[in-house]
Amino acid sequence: MNEPFILEVDHENQVLALQSAFQRYGFTYRITVQVGEVTYLFEKDEKGEYRAFTESGERERPDKALLKAIAAKLKML
Repeated sequence: MNEPFILEVDHENQVLALQSAFQRYGFTYRITVQVGEVTYLFEKDEKGEYRAFTESGERERPDKALLKAIAAKLKML
């Protein structure tokens, strides 16, 4: 189920084409999204909203507005 795709996200008056993929995770799934050199994992929380995190614990401060824009786009899929 690791199907790669390009996720186009509007952010700061630009359309970003982000490398993404579905990943099976138990009985559900995660979506990985590559932002620069950092891979973020998006999964739904208890309320059905997407949350973002990294597995490797990168110390780089994420662009919260960009992560929210990605989550909003994923919700539309």
